[in-house]
Order: sequence, then C-alpha cells, then structure tokens
Amino acid sequence: MININFQYLLDLLKYKPNDPLVFSTSLFLFLFLFFLLIYNLLGKNKSFRLGFLIIFSLYFYYKSTGYYAGILVASAIINFFFAKGIAATEKMAIKRLLLFITVVINVAILGYFKYTNFILQIISEINQSQFDPLSIFLPIGISFYTFKSLNYVFDVYLETLEPTKSFRDFCVYVFFFPNLLMGPIDRASEFLPQIDKEPFLSKEDLGRATILIMAGLFKKVVIADYISLNFVDRIFDFPLRYTGVENLLAIYGYTLQVYCDFSGYTDMAIGVALFFGFKLMDNFNSPFKATSIADFWRRWHISLSKWLLDYIFKPMQFSMRSLKIWANVIAIFVTFVICGIWHGAGWNFIIWGALHGFMMSFALIVQKPKQKLYTLLR
Repeated sequence: MININFQYLLDLLKYKPNDPLVFSTSLFLFLFLFFLLIYNLLGKNKSFRLGFLIIFSLYFYYKSTGYYAGILVASAIINFFFAKGIAATEKMAIKRLLLFITVVINVAILGYFKYTNFILQIISEINQSQFDPLSIFLPIGISFYTFKSLNYVFDVYLETLEPTKSFRDFCVYVFFFPNLLMGPIDRASEFLPQIDKEPFLSKEDLGRATILIMAGLFKKVVIADYISLNFVDRIFDFPLRYTGVENLLAIYGYTLQVYCDFSGYTDMAIGVALFFGFKLMDNFNSPFKATSIADFWRRWHISLSKWLLDYIFKPMQFSMRSLKIWANVIAIFVTFVICGIWHGAGWNFIIWGALHGFMMSFALIVQKPKQKLYTLLR
C-alpha cells in the first residue's frame, strides 16, 4: 500500500521566504518534470494546456513572492484592458491619455516597491532628519514583468501589434514562468503567435534545450555560487585583511560572478521554455569579447538593451531631432541613466548608468571626426 505524505504535499503549496522555487533547486526539477508530463498530455486541448500553464506559472511566482503574486495579476488586468481601450478608440488625444495613465500606473507600482525608501532617504538627507526605512518587500521579477507589459501596451499604441482578444493569451505572455523572474524580456509580437501552435520539440530543440539548461546550471551553481561563497564574499566582507592585488581580483571575480549568475539563469530560462514549445530571444552574446562600450551593450542583456532603444532612446531622439547630433547624445545619456535606475535603487546605480551614458555619448561625438580622419589618411 502506498503511503502519501499529505503534510509534505501541503508544504509544497506554502510560500517559504527563505526557500524560493528557482531553477537550480531539486524541487524545481521534480515539479518541472511532473508539470511537463501533464502539459504534453494536454497538448491537443489548447484551453486546458494554456490554463494549466497559467496556474503553474502563478504557483511558481507565488513560491518566490507569496501573496505579492496578486500584484502580478493586477498588473496584467490593468495593462490588458488599457491596451484594449487604446486600440478601440480612433481619437489620438484619448489614445495618448490612456497610454499616459497606463505608464503612470506601471511606474507608480514599480516605484513604490523599488524606490520609495531611496526617495525618502534623499528627502531626509536634504532635511537633515533621521531616516527609518519602511518595511517594503520588493517582489522579485517586478521590473521584468512591468517592462514586458509596457512593451505590449507601447506596441498596441504604435499600431505595430494587433492586440490579442484573449485575456488568457495575454496572461500566458506575462506570467510565463521561465522568463518571469530574470528575463529575457521577450517581445509580445514574437511570443503571442507561438501560443496558437501545438507544443513540438524537435531533435535540434531538444539538444539545444538540454545544453542550455546544463550550461546554465554549471555557470550558476559551479562558477557563480562557488566564486561568491569561497572568494568574493570573503574579501568584500573584510577587505583590509587582504592585499591590493587580492581585492582587485575580487572585483574581477565579482564581474564574472554577476555574468555567470545572470546569463546562467537566462540560459536555463530559454532551455526550459523550449521544452514547452516556446522560443525566447537570446539575452547574452559573449559580452566580454566586445571591442567597445557600444559593442558591449549589443551583447549584454540584449532584451533590455533593445527595449530601452525602442521605447526610450528612439522616441526621445526623434522628439529632439532638430538638435542633430546632440539629440543622440542627450537621448543616449538619459537612456542609460534610466537603465541604471531600472537596475536598482541607489546612487551607485545612477552613477553607473550615467558613466555608461557618458562613455557612449563621448564615443558618438568623436566617431564622426574619426571617420573623416580615417578617410583623409586612406
């Protein structure tokens, strides 16, 4: 007779702050294989298959954030119906108003959870008053799913994307668990058409998915976690105990750690998505082989770079086109400051973004004179 441990099954449904459900855990592997089996059994029935995918994605997110998963659901409802309203009206003034309201709501939600304490700290420093941080939980992945949702709204507004009539399909796009927490920030125009296809895994896709997952696990667990635990954290915790060379190596080690952690996770996300018949965009392309700062950003966090290019840089540059090259310079600088703010709440992130913006702007200014010089020297 089979004994079923119902208490263990109930524990699987509970949110545990110190034990999130991430790709590198044995629990995820077990649940992933179980879910994949049922998902494929439901392959012929699209409604049940997609409904099951939404439920599992929400469960996956709940295991990482608890009841803050409700913010994800609320965000999906707001963005879907506002986008529907934007598409339904022919009056440009109303379209712009609805777009403005949608952006304000999204930025307000993201800003409250991510930047409230930082803003209050700045105010307290200006007033020279004591600052006690508020106890605000930052839901993991909120920056990613906010940008995914805004991508959909922007494309509907620009009429480059026909809005989906199905709220279920929109939820599959926003909730899709492989890229929900850390990207890549896939485009709705590329993802939504894949929903109508029956899940099919070719031999090539199976091989690629397996390699991506194994390589991602290796980068995340073997390299990133090992370097962090046994080298970087030890030196950063007590830098004065170590030599200057060791501190410098720790800085380079931290760079490698961040790359392997982030790219490893997105590799696994792309691999897991392939098992369900979805192809996500590549997010990294050997960034440390870059020959310039511009080339680096074409290789690092590609989905974010393209998002910022299409929805921040291009509109800003177009609105200031009368300034000629300075329109590009200003737009690049502001875009990278926003990039820094998106990455985190703190002056270090703002300065990091500003430095990258300055270097990109400087490269743009000297590029044309260099090209003229090279032409003369030929």
